[in-house]
Amino acid sequence: MGERDTEPAYAQLSRRLREAVDAGEYRGGVRLPTEAELARRYGLSRQTVRRAFQDLVADGVVYRVPGRGTFADEDGRRYRRQLGSIEDLLDLAADTTMEIVAPLRRGVHIEAASRLRLDTDLVHAVVLRRVHDGIPFALTTVYLPDRVAAHVHEAPELAAGASSRNTVMGLLEPHLEHPIVEAAQTITVARATEEVARELNCETGHPLLRVDRLYSNDVGEPTELSVSYFLPEHYTYRVTLRRAGHRP
Repeated sequence: MGERDTEPAYAQLSRRLREAVDAGEYRGGVRLPTEAELARRYGLSRQTVRRAFQDLVADGVVYRVPGRGTFADEDGRRYRRQLGSIEDLLDLAADTTMEIVAPLRRGVHIEAASRLRLDTDLVHAVVLRRVHDGIPFALTTVYLPDRVAAHVHEAPELAAGASSRNTVMGLLEPHLEHPIVEAAQTITVARATEEVARELNCETGHPLLRVDRLYSNDVGEPTELSVSYFLPEHYTYRVTLRRAGHRP
């Protein structure tokens, strides 16, 4: 029995709609069929159709306008990534560019030093912009303790004006005695400050997704703190949660 023979009905419909969007069937503001229309066409329940749409919205393939319907995200400029491991975070380097806004420098960062559990307020920080297909979608400040920053303080990838397909973690990994094995993450909503708005080409006060990650190594030491602001219209964040002890 083939894989698609056991594919759930909502997944089959989601795949069909995704293929139709990719083929350009809903360009130019053409509305996708309604839940009722799709339910009749394919003999499915409204709940099944709704689940298919939810997956497409979560992946940024379509967007829904209350009272108007569902439309293709045809500009194709939203960056989508599913994250479930440290390796996934390292893979950001594969299809995005890191542009340095402010090079790695040592300075006073009281909150970051506290979160990194340091006995000093002095921390190294670098500000970078993450770009996909020429469009900036995130502004990140990475904070590093002295012992960690020493490995990359002369890295040309973190110098003023540098642009590369790297991540700070990727630059650090080959030099660390103890590898990074964990990222504690918090997600909140924030408004763009003047600095963030300037770097992400949005209005001051624009709603953003703020993602804080505190990385730790295999002996429990904080290694890196990153604070990122994402433009929601150009970035979709997706993570899969599984019950403990179960694997796909």
